[in-house]
Amino acid sequence: MEILEKVAYMKGLAEGLGLDTKSKEGKLLKVMIDILDDVALELQDIRDEQGELEEGLDAVSDDLSDVETFLYEQDEEDGDGDDEVYQTTCPNCEEEIFFDETILADGSILCPNCGEKLEFDLEDMSGCSGCCGACEGDGAGGEEDEDDDD
Repeated sequence: MEILEKVAYMKGLAEGLGLDTKSKEGKLLKVMIDILDDVALELQDIRDEQGELEEGLDAVSDDLSDVETFLYEQDEEDGDGDDEVYQTTCPNCEEEIFFDETILADGSILCPNCGEKLEFDLEDMSGCSGCCGACEGDGAGGEEDEDDDD
């Protein structure tokens, strides 16, 4: 039984018992029942509004999920998310700069912080110093491996 129904039942009992609303006790009980009725109605309104808010929140959550799906699909289509990101530090302002292969292929970038032009020498960017011997044809790395194996 809901609170509103319980208060209605209490009102019915009070009327059925012939509650004397002219006596001090009767007036007090009548006011208390009226207050309980107001509280029960207010509580019912709050529950109804909460249900509406939950429905609205579910709709927003569904919409957000659709937007996330769309954005993630766009990211995958734009480059499959496999683009390598490079980082360097500006020698002028020491700001860290991140860039992708297209900037690297251009050979230079302007520092977004100070405007200094940074140039890249792609020949020095082979990524291997020959220390592990994994690069064949580098001479230095291959020779070290051969010496280590003997």
